Amino acid sequence: MKAVATAAQAGGKCYVEVMSREQVKAILERVLTWSPERQEGAADILTAMEASDSSQLRLSDAQADEVRRRLADSDAETMTLEEFTAHFKRRLAP
Repeated sequence: MKAVATAAQAGGKCYVEVMSREQVKAILERVLTWSPERQEGAADILTAMEASDSSQLRLSDAQADEVRRRLADSDAETMTLEEFTAHFKRRLAP
């Protein structure tokens, strides 16, 4: 079984805890005590994780670094998809 890791950011430092098989089982047992709606949400997340494992699409290390850089940029400008599309239509117009 692959190790399951969780990370928490604190003061610019990242602490990683590797979960044991027993800890994962304990969490899954607790999930069974949740409301049906919460269980469905957990199932959706796990299903999405499984689907991403079988995807042929992967970011290169450079692409992943760029994503992290952009996420960390607190002054980044953002725009909606509609604004983005309009911007490029204006730029590409003759």
